[in-house]
Amino acid sequence: MLKVEGLQVRYGAITAVRDVSLDVRPGELVALLGANGAGKTTTLLAISGALNATSGRIFFEGEDITSLSPEKAVRKGIAMVPETRDVFPDLTVAENLRLGAFVHRHDRAGYERDLKNMIDLFPVLETRANQAAGTLSGGEQQQLVIARALMSRPKLLLLDEPSLGLAPVIVDLIFGLIARLREQGLTILLVEQNAAQALKYADRVYVMSLGEVATSGTADEIAAGANLQEIYLGKQSNGEGGAHAG
Repeated sequence: MLKVEGLQVRYGAITAVRDVSLDVRPGELVALLGANGAGKTTTLLAISGALNATSGRIFFEGEDITSLSPEKAVRKGIAMVPETRDVFPDLTVAENLRLGAFVHRHDRAGYERDLKNMIDLFPVLETRANQAAGTLSGGEQQQLVIARALMSRPKLLLLDEPSLGLAPVIVDLIFGLIARLREQGLTILLVEQNAAQALKYADRVYVMSLGEVATSGTADEIAAGANLQEIYLGKQSNGEGGAHAG
């Protein structure tokens, strides 16, 4: 479904991602792991169209989408949930969900069906439907931004740090929801600092270090790898993590 070949992304003089290649097959949950500054978020932003690739190619369902805008990427079936949990704080939960469905705004029957599906997945959103999104708890906001992304009917969901800053019980809830989405056949590319949770649910894993893919394999292979701690934490702990580039 997704194929990234030789991706490079620069922030001015800084190369945040260099020669990254990866693929995601239909129905898979693929995790992208690595220390802060490894280039994970930058990779997702390039796939979603929010950042321009300096070089390399991104293919979605066989089509080159390297230069696609974020709106066109959404229309193709790619939705991203950013790590910043960017709700529209002054709008209600219901209004946030309606905005998520803007690409299908003329399909009223489909919208009602999608809304019902979101309520089934995220029951708390029904009880908070008329509440301003900015007043929700962190866990509730995380559920809202995932649901809002799903309202666009994505084929590929990009999840960036869904557990960031959440209490352990809420992290378990969020990953339980992610597991349900995977069981329903949704293809997911997940960036996550909580390696234990990611390895528990992922089919395959890419581990990034300093803007490059350091190793890859099945979740079991990566979990058993003797050098995982060095790759995942070592660069950061010895001061090479540097500036935050995702």
